[in-house]
Amino acid sequence: MLKKIWMKKVLVALSSLFALFLLCLIPKNDNVVVKELKQEVEYTNISLDKQEIFLLDVNNYLARTSVVISSKEIEGKAKEILNTLIIGASGESKIPNGFRGIIPTDTKILSIEFKDGLIKVNFSGELLDVKEELEEKVVEAIVYNLTSIDGIDKVIIFVDGNILTKLPKTGIILPSTLDRSFGINKKYDLKSMKNINSVTIYYVNKYNNNEYYVPVTKYLNDDREKIQIIV
Repeated sequence: MLKKIWMKKVLVALSSLFALFLLCLIPKNDNVVVKELKQEVEYTNISLDKQEIFLLDVNNYLARTSVVISSKEIEGKAKEILNTLIIGASGESKIPNGFRGIIPTDTKILSIEFKDGLIKVNFSGELLDVKEELEEKVVEAIVYNLTSIDGIDKVIIFVDGNILTKLPKTGIILPSTLDRSFGINKKYDLKSMKNINSVTIYYVNKYNNNEYYVPVTKYLNDDREKIQIIV
């Protein structure tokens, strides 16, 4: 009888020791592992979208390509795209081969305000530190890039708090509110100041076997419908 009681106590003791051994095998920092795994899942779930963008190609034409952006709100998208256009800015690494930014180095975006289809962007004075032959193209790039964002129809450009209404080097007068009627990569074929029509045609170009489109706004003396001019 005593022998049976003793054997029972030994078995209970061995069972307790085995249970303790199993507990020792379980990591004490399980909560840390779970937290790190959760962070990894959240990081990989960040959604990225491609956005149409206009950049200078090797021929100094503003050409249509695309870049990846992460912003969802209109003002955020606008800032991200403009930072891609600024030479040496944070978005320059997104630019595909064969293209480059056009806004001068060190240009700062002082403020962005969007409401009812109109976006107002205030740049620092470095925006105008550009070669004369690219001065008008800078404005074209800003207008076409911002109006490529869904919801934006018109643009007002400010420099150091003042609306840009005249380009200092070329003397070109700008409307205070800009849209795509301003044109891009302009070409003039005018014989008189009568019956002036404008039409923007997209031409196919190629870089390293990759095709892309170059929009050209043509001004000509023609009173036909735009579709007839294109054909």
